Amino acid sequence: MTARPDSRPTASAPRRLEAEDLFRDPAFSHPVISPDGASLAYLAPSDGRRNVWVRDIDQEHEDARRVTHDTRRGILTFFWSDDPRWLLYLQDTDGNEDWHLFRVDLEDPSAVAEDLTPLEPGSRVFSAEPLPARPGTVLVAMNQRPASLDMFLIDVRTGETTLLHEQTEPGVDLLLDREGAPAFASRVAADGSTEFSAIDPDTGERRLLLRAGGPQQPMGVEVQRSTPDGTGLLLSLYPGGDDLQLVRVDRESAEVSVLAAVPGRSLDTMSMLAPGVLPPTLYTDRATGEVLAARFAGPRPRVEVVDPGFAEVHAALDALCDGVLGTVSSDVSGTRWVASFDHDRQPEAWLYDHATGRSRRLFRPHPHLDPAHLAPMEPVSFPARDGLVLRGYLTLPVGIPARDLPLVLVVHGGPWAHDGWGFSPQAQFLADRGYAVLQVNFRGSTGHGRRHILAAVGEFAGAMHTDLLDAVDWAVGRGLADPDRAGIMGGSYGGYAALVGAAFTPERFGAAVDLVGIADLTSFVRALPPVSRPYLASNWLAYAGDPDDPAQAADMLARSPISRIEDITTPLLIAHGANDARVMQGESDRIVASLGERGVPAEYLVADDEGHGFGNPENEIRLQRAIAAHPDRHLP
Repeated sequence: MTARPDSRPTASAPRRLEAEDLFRDPAFSHPVISPDGASLAYLAPSDGRRNVWVRDIDQEHEDARRVTHDTRRGILTFFWSDDPRWLLYLQDTDGNEDWHLFRVDLEDPSAVAEDLTPLEPGSRVFSAEPLPARPGTVLVAMNQRPASLDMFLIDVRTGETTLLHEQTEPGVDLLLDREGAPAFASRVAADGSTEFSAIDPDTGERRLLLRAGGPQQPMGVEVQRSTPDGTGLLLSLYPGGDDLQLVRVDRESAEVSVLAAVPGRSLDTMSMLAPGVLPPTLYTDRATGEVLAARFAGPRPRVEVVDPGFAEVHAALDALCDGVLGTVSSDVSGTRWVASFDHDRQPEAWLYDHATGRSRRLFRPHPHLDPAHLAPMEPVSFPARDGLVLRGYLTLPVGIPARDLPLVLVVHGGPWAHDGWGFSPQAQFLADRGYAVLQVNFRGSTGHGRRHILAAVGEFAGAMHTDLLDAVDWAVGRGLADPDRAGIMGGSYGGYAALVGAAFTPERFGAAVDLVGIADLTSFVRALPPVSRPYLASNWLAYAGDPDDPAQAADMLARSPISRIEDITTPLLIAHGANDARVMQGESDRIVASLGERGVPAEYLVADDEGHGFGNPENEIRLQRAIAAHPDRHLP
C-alpha cells in the first residue's frame, strides 16, 4: 500500500496565480474504469477543449488515445456501455442545455461520434445509463414530447430507439427494477409532496405506500430508486428527525427501515445537480446495482458504508489520500477500483487492485500547482441574527496576517445546493490576491437539515439575504475583514444574491459580481420549461411565489433586483451567456443600461457561445481577469 502524501501547507509569501493557472481545463479529470477492468477513460484537454481519452489500465497518458474530437465545447459527462467497445457521452450546443447522447466506437476512435438522440430543439436527454438485463442497450429519459418525460431503450450498436415506458401524466415517474420492469411509481401532488406506490407486475395496479417530500425537500425526494430485485424502495427521507437519511421501504408491508444515517449530518444530494460530474449520493455495485455506501454532507463530507462487503475496499481506498472519497468506479468483478479524492489543495485520483492490495496514483488534475502555495479551506460556523446556525468555509491568503483584509463573499447557486469542502479555483484565485474569501450556507442550502431548509420559505431578499450580511459581520467582528472593503459575488442564485446586495443594501458592499444572476423572479419562474412545471410546487412556488397569482407576483417583483435598479450604487460586473436557457439575457441588458445612464460603474461581459455559466476556458479566463480587476478597483 502506498503511503499518504504529506500535503500540509507551509508558511511562505503569497505567489500571484494567474487566471490561466486555475481556470484552464484540468490536465486530467473524471477517471472511469472499463467494465472488464482493462482500460481507463478520463477527460483531458485537446484542441482547447476537454475530450475523452482512453488508455490501457497500466499505461500512462503518453500512450493514451483521444477518442472524442470536440473543438466547440468541452465534454463533462461520459460513461462506458456494458460492451467495452462503446463509450457514450452527453453534449449540448454552446451551453443551451439541449443535451444529446453520442456514441464513440473505440475500434475506430477517429470516426465522427454518432448522435443517438437526434432531438428537435427544446427537447433533451435527462438521463442515460446501461440496462444490465438487456446487454448492448442504454436506458434514456428524454422529452421527445416537450412536456412529457418518457423512457426509451436505445441499441448502442445500431442506434435503434424503442419507447419503453411513456409518462402517462405530468409529474408521474416510474422506478424500474434491474430487469427494466416498473416496480414503483412516484407522483408529484399539487402541494409538492410525492406519493410512492408499488406496481403490481401482472396487472399494473398501483398500491400507495407513503407520501413524502414537499417543501422540506425542494428538489423533490432526491433519492428514489427501486432495489435491484424490486422488493424495496430506496428513498432519502427525514424519518422523524432533522437529518436526511437513506431508508428502505418494503413493497409489501410499507415498513420503513434506515439503511444509512449519521447523527447531525444529512445526505449529500449535490450529485443530482450534475450527475456523473459531482460525487454521487449513493455508491453502487457495477455488477448488481446494490448500494455500497452513501455520502453525507458536513464540514468535510463523509462516506458511510452500507454494504459490509464493501468495508474492506472502502478502508483501503480511504487510506490512499488525506482528502475525501469523491467518484468511484470498479470493474464488474469488483477487483480493480478507480477513485478520485476531493481535497482543498491537492485533489488526485488513484487505482487500487483489491486482489493484490497494490495501488498507484493515476494523476493530479492540477500538477502545475504547488499545494504549499495554496490556501486551506477552513470550516466555520456562527449564528444568524435569529439564532439559526450558519456553516460555511473561510479561505485566507497564505503568508499574510489575517487582519482587516478585504473580503469577498462568494454565494453559491441553487439556492437548493450547498458549498462543500474541496478545491475551489475561485476561492484560491481571490485568496492569492490578498482577499479573505467567505462561503456561507445560508438558510435554504441543502445538507444542513430540514429546519435549515424550511427557514428559507418566503425569505428571498429577506432572511436569506440577512444571513449573508450576518456572515460579513461575523468576519468583521473577528477582526478578519475590513468593514469598508466587502464585496459580493455569485452565479445563478448567487448572482441574484449579488444583485440583491447591490440593490437592497448597497451601503454594505463596495463591489458586486453577478454571473448569470436572476434579476426578476417572476419572469424566471414563468420561463421554466413545460416539462418542469409539475415539479415546481415544492421549490420556486413554495419559497418564492406563484407568478400566476397577482398578489404573489407583486411580492416576487418587490423581492427582485429588477424592481430596484434605481437604488443600485454599488459598482457591478455582470457576465451572461447568450444561450442561457434559464435566465434571459435581456434582464442583464436592462440593468447595465440603467447603470450606464446614471453613471454607476458597470462592466458587462457577454459570451455568444455560453449558456447558464461559462464553460469554455478562454471565456472563463477572460471572466476571471475581469473579476480580479473589479475588487482591486473598487475595494482598494
